[in-house]
This record gives sequence, structure tokens and C-alpha cells, in this order.
Amino acid sequence: MRPSGRAPDQMRTIEMIPGFSAHAEGSCLVKFGQTHVLVTASVEDRLPPWLRGKGSGWVTAEYGMLPRATHTRGSREAAKGKQSGRTQEIQRLIGRSLRAVTDLKLLGERQITLDCDVIQADGGTRTASISGAWVALRLAIDGIMAQAAAKGTPLAGDPLATQVAAISCGVHNGQPVLDLDYVEDSDAGTDANFVLTSSGGMVEVQATAEGAPFDEETLLRLLRLARIGCNEVFAAQLKATGR
Repeated sequence: MRPSGRAPDQMRTIEMIPGFSAHAEGSCLVKFGQTHVLVTASVEDRLPPWLRGKGSGWVTAEYGMLPRATHTRGSREAAKGKQSGRTQEIQRLIGRSLRAVTDLKLLGERQITLDCDVIQADGGTRTASISGAWVALRLAIDGIMAQAAAKGTPLAGDPLATQVAAISCGVHNGQPVLDLDYVEDSDAGTDANFVLTSSGGMVEVQATAEGAPFDEETLLRLLRLARIGCNEVFAAQLKATGR
């Protein structure tokens, strides 16, 4: 029995609230159980210098945790004057995951920044961020397409034709389980994060043995669990975006 009482292949309750922020071009408050992340998408008609004039856009991400997202207060990284290695690694992962399903040429010469702010953390903050970021990005691109069509200059196609989602899996008490919360994650023998697309592709797999090495069959079992979880996330994303 898992500490939460869930079955090995059972997700936490997923909730995605689109349009949560009044000012952002796209936004989503995503909840995986007690892990809550607010994601906003900001559209700007500017690009990094190395992309200017190339007819291509850019999607990037920033990630952060509020001081009391966890049981004890953490210092704001802005107060320290630098980001931690963990923060940099996670926001790069989010950016890579969203770019993997975005046609940057169709997006045109504009940049979309996904800001992922963890309000409350109970494990799986990076996977919740990626899953909610797709919703915010989808809403922002819907707005771009609508505005372009209204001006008589429609985009040549939908820059975001495929969904992307992420989920954590791991081995806890010798049992492969889906969607680890903090209690399981802190005591897992193997910890893995999967970033998958709705078309069946894999964007990234992060798997680490926290104790004894794991074998190929264990990795495949975790992947099968991840597909179950991501299919549930895909359905929630479609519901949140009205598709």
C-alpha cells in the first residue's frame, strides 16, 4: 500500500484552471494533488539577438518556488543574487519540452516566455510545470492566431499541433508507482521523470537510482506507468483548452 492509499498506477487528482491570470496572454493554475503551480505565457515581439531576422520564433521558460511553497521558508533566489543549479536545470527542461512540440517557423518572429511559479510543493513540481505550461502556451498561441486572422494575415498553420506532458514515476518499497508525492519521492529507490507527447514520442527521460541500480525491465515498467499518467494529463489539457 502506498502512503497515500493510491494504487500503483493511480494519479493524484489533476485540476487545470485556464485563464487564471487576468493579464497574461495565456495562463493556467495546475494542480497535481497538493502540488500547485501557476503558469503564465507572455507574448513579445522581440527575440534573442541570435534569432533576429531569421523568420523564426522562440519559446523559453523560467521557474521558481515561492518562499513558503514547502514546509519551511526558503529564501528568494532574487535576494541571493543568483539562481540555484536546480532552478536552472528545471527551467531549461521546461523550455526544451515546449519547443519540442512547437513549430518555431510557424510561430513567426515573436517570443513566448512561460513563467512557472510553484505556489505549493508536494513532489513533481517540474512535471506539473511542463503539463500546465502546455495549456498556457496553447491559449497564447490561440490568441496569436486569432489576432493574425483578424488582421488578414493568418499564420500558415498551427505552431502547436501536438501536446506535451510530463509525469514522475519511481520505485517505492520495491514497487513501481506513478506520480510520486513528496513522501514517496524522498524515499524512492529509483526516481524518474518522463516527458511525452500525445503522438507517442518521448522528449526526455530522467531516471536515477537512489540506491541499488535498476534493470531494463524496471525502466520499461516505469515508462508504461508514465504513458498511463500522461494520457490522463493529455485529457485534462484538452478539457482546459476547450478541445
